[in-house]
Amino acid sequence: MRIGTALLAALLACAATPAAAQQQDYTAAEADKRAMLDRLGIATTRPGADGFNKDAPNAVNYDEAKAVMAGPLPPLMRMSNGMPVTSARQWWTKRRPEIVALFDQDIYGRVPATAPRIAWKVVRQEASTEAGIPVVRKWLEGTADNRAWPRARAVILLRYTLPANTRGKVPVILSFGFPEGFEFPGPPRPPEPGPSYMEQLLAHGFGYATVVANSIQADNGGLLKDGVIGISLAGKLRGPADWGVLRAWAWGADRAFDALAMDAGVDAKRIGIEGLSRYGKAALVTMAYDPRFAIGFIGSSGAGGAALYRRNFGERMGNLCAGGEYHWFAGNFLKYCAALTEADLPIDSHLLIALAAPRPLFIGAGTVETGDGWVDPKGSFLAAVAASPAWTLLGKPGLSTTDFPPVLTPVVGGELGFRQHQGGHNNRDNWPTFIAFAEEKLGIK
Repeated sequence: MRIGTALLAALLACAATPAAAQQQDYTAAEADKRAMLDRLGIATTRPGADGFNKDAPNAVNYDEAKAVMAGPLPPLMRMSNGMPVTSARQWWTKRRPEIVALFDQDIYGRVPATAPRIAWKVVRQEASTEAGIPVVRKWLEGTADNRAWPRARAVILLRYTLPANTRGKVPVILSFGFPEGFEFPGPPRPPEPGPSYMEQLLAHGFGYATVVANSIQADNGGLLKDGVIGISLAGKLRGPADWGVLRAWAWGADRAFDALAMDAGVDAKRIGIEGLSRYGKAALVTMAYDPRFAIGFIGSSGAGGAALYRRNFGERMGNLCAGGEYHWFAGNFLKYCAALTEADLPIDSHLLIALAAPRPLFIGAGTVETGDGWVDPKGSFLAAVAASPAWTLLGKPGLSTTDFPPVLTPVVGGELGFRQHQGGHNNRDNWPTFIAFAEEKLGIK
């Protein structure tokens, strides 16, 4: 069963905020959203898809026959003046900057010049053995310079593990994740079958790393005056085009890249980014904005990530504008949940995916039948199809097929990869395919 967005937001906030502050923070989130709506002249936003009541007038759609598009997709290979993009030079100097500016303005928000500097330090290091492989583990803290606004603070938590006794530098996959020891409330979960993704990466010569997303910025609209957003805005309310939490997380991953690249044992040319669900959205935003990341693994990212906004399937714009998710985006995003709709968006997710070109990018999800319909796996595939011309223009193959593949069939012939697994809302079942994809595309084999 899919966890409700408000509940999941609260659970994630628990990982970074004291229990006593949670109710207060939720109340503050509603006030923050209301202040932004007032600034935009919006009375209310429309509801999203109801994933719990099939008889509701806005019940979620999981029927492909009803999965209509709310208008045509914005063109990828046509500039704002209507001229076609016919060369790599036009892409890099004109079209790509246009697309970035659109996402900055209306979707994820702009990173301000006042974003804080991060000072990294190693707080712990140990030699150990994992799955029979000698490793070196390091724990780092990146403290944000908050002298401009001492009332806010952020200490980015980064931990990583490298195989020891290897020749040369090691490729590393950086994941968005949780603090060590974090567990969701409820009955203990059974252990996952087979080797963990960390053990799989080590066995193939990779290192692995985790940046704690909530240590960059809490996943709660009531805490926007804290964290890196609070520091950068000196505690002021966000303007309509100021950065949201997804952009802040991506920015934090950029700073984690800086720290990893300083390690003499890390191959800075082969650092990848991975995430699931909301962290899958953040991983895709990271790939789009920071060209230093060599590869991306985007899992079950749904609307606001790889899935098409205009496709009526699973999560909808109204869900993204609700109290548990609106803070992921710029304030201007709320306009498209009021008088404007998905059809009015100047972008769609194929443009976000295209910003990763020509680097390798792997997109995955579960199936509708196994509980991952909310993230619209086919919508992500169709977005990848529409993004493929960016790879072609830049001299690389995109998706190797335009036909939606059968479940468990990897599409990995080009630099854009896709696979649906049968494990539900997870990345676990796609890690073996992604690792093989990464070895090939990064020239590790």
